[in-house]
Amino acid sequence: MALSEHKTHVRRGTLVRVVVPRPLTESPAARYVWALARLSLGWVFLWAFLDKTFGLGHETPAARAWIEGGSPTEGFLKNSPAGPFAGFYHDIAGAAWADWLFMIGLAGIGAALILGIGMRIAAAAGAGMLVMMWTAVLPPENNVFMDDHLIYAIVLVGLALVSAGDTLGLGRWWSNTRLAKRLPVLK
Repeated sequence: MALSEHKTHVRRGTLVRVVVPRPLTESPAARYVWALARLSLGWVFLWAFLDKTFGLGHETPAARAWIEGGSPTEGFLKNSPAGPFAGFYHDIAGAAWADWLFMIGLAGIGAALILGIGMRIAAAAGAGMLVMMWTAVLPPENNVFMDDHLIYAIVLVGLALVSAGDTLGLGRWWSNTRLAKRLPVLK
């Protein structure tokens, strides 16, 4: 913990200086690191949405873009799943409802993280989506159980817990809106 937030009190002519510990996550450096992590993860989600929507040629060729009639879930879910959940993912591959939920999730989570608003919902939805992606490729290629999907999910929860949207984002403003005050889950 960093020591700061000095308070002074005068008692019987004596100046008393009190040093109160402040969590390290509230230091300016830590706030900016968390904000950078939030923006980076937001871009990961938003880029996936943009690439799958418009076929920007990184993972999705233009001919398979969502706007060209391609399915954002079909290619991966038909070919990649292995392990105990493979049948489930093969069954939903290319379903319109799965495409829409996946794309709305990518766009919504990405936008919330970039803007720094709705961090609690973005963290829960993003962690849920990432854990589902992890279950699609069980067991992971390079480890017994751990992979980047689980690490990203943990980081997303951390971002919400430290109010990462308040730094370089609209989180502080959003938290003071009537809607967010009435429904704290939206913070």
